[in-house]
Amino acid sequence: LYLDRLQLDNGLFNHAADVPFRWGRGNGWMAAAMPMILQYMKSGDEYYGRLNAGYLRMMETLLETQRPDGLWGQLVDDPSSWGETSATAMFAYSFMMGVKHGWLDAARYAPAARKAYLAVCGKMDALGNVADVCCGTGAQNDRQYYYDRRKINGDPHGQAPMLWCVNLLLSRIPRAEGTP
Repeated sequence: LYLDRLQLDNGLFNHAADVPFRWGRGNGWMAAAMPMILQYMKSGDEYYGRLNAGYLRMMETLLETQRPDGLWGQLVDDPSSWGETSATAMFAYSFMMGVKHGWLDAARYAPAARKAYLAVCGKMDALGNVADVCCGTGAQNDRQYYYDRRKINGDPHGQAPMLWCVNLLLSRIPRAEGTP
């Protein structure tokens, strides 16, 4: 339903059907969930083709919208929005999953995943608290609402996807050829 109702032609997701903003963590949930599901599907499964196509479209746009500092914005495709870490960690995870499973080209996506992961590592304190995590956000049809969302430190929305990334880095999932 999300693919049919909220995903745009460029692969990103509106925050809600009537809200034309691509909120970072909302997109992060979809970016992380799609490869989590794909890893358990076979290419001939009924929904595999649709899910895989949505995932690949999203990954391409995410690659294009990553900022020079490695982060993505609170609004993914809005360069004037602030850099948000929970979404960035989720996108890093999604790239890592795609590279490790061979769905994404390692030469293109592994450097972007590394850049994102290191950018979020740079926002961590000595106790592992991740800074610049957006507080919980309801959908609003108001761009300024997203700009003004509070940044919090040590929120599980930032910690958890970093742990997913570390788990992948330490996992025994066979790496695609050429993956560091």
